Amino acid sequence: MSLRSVLVVLLALVFGAAAAVGVNTLRNAVPPEAPPAAPPVETVPVVVTAVDVPRFTTLSADMLKTRDFPKDLAPPGAPGKIEDVTDRVALTALVRDEPVLDGKLAARGKGHGMAPGLPHGMRAFTIQTPTVAAGVAGFILPGNKVDVLLTMNAVGPNDTTGGASTITLLQAVEILAVDQQVDAPAGNKVDANQMHSVTLLVTPEQAVKLTLGQNKGTLHLALRPEDDTDPTPPRRVTLADIGLMPEPPREAKQPDAAPPPAPVPPPPARIRTLRGTQGGVVEID
Repeated sequence: MSLRSVLVVLLALVFGAAAAVGVNTLRNAVPPEAPPAAPPVETVPVVVTAVDVPRFTTLSADMLKTRDFPKDLAPPGAPGKIEDVTDRVALTALVRDEPVLDGKLAARGKGHGMAPGLPHGMRAFTIQTPTVAAGVAGFILPGNKVDVLLTMNAVGPNDTTGGASTITLLQAVEILAVDQQVDAPAGNKVDANQMHSVTLLVTPEQAVKLTLGQNKGTLHLALRPEDDTDPTPPRRVTLADIGLMPEPPREAKQPDAAPPPAPVPPPPARIRTLRGTQGGVVEID
């Protein structure tokens, strides 16, 4: 073997030994200090809905579940146990996975159905009217505001309406339900052919007016904007206002009366006279 070959082998051995020492040193080196682990996030259980819940529904356990929320993000005062909200009525519609808050529920023991959701001093009044569909074509929905119009036919021979009249009976009353629906259906439209009744939120005095109006005439609903709260002076509209007032019957023409006869002058007054044995008569004009 030549000297050159020996030198190449020696250099290869030196470099290989150096590489082995370097790798071994890296393996035995102390790893850098890892960053401290983040502290665990504190969570609290919150009751949420497991399904969509319509308004005025009594909550049961199968409609609910609990979910852990970070303590800092949990709704203040949100119930954490399912038994805290069962047998209570939802005052508003709840969507799936929505936290169930006390402010959206009626107190336990306040009843079931629509009654717990009525404000104090108010009443729910249902009107049966087939003209609702014709008046607004099925576009009235729970939560809308409407005016209630009353149309009455002529009553009695001395009626001055010409045969019928309409007046605004109530203004800006809220619709609680259309038939049995208390929430707006899909498409935000009610089938006009299936509409038979509307339930309104009214005061006791308004309920009395609706009762009388429903028995004496026909009720119609007029949809109004949500932000329109200005009252309109109620004025009775008659057939004369729309140009349909019937003409009064014409009286038969009486024939001309004959002129009265000329007055007859009274006869002159007469006085009898007596002169001696001669009698006479004197006329006085």
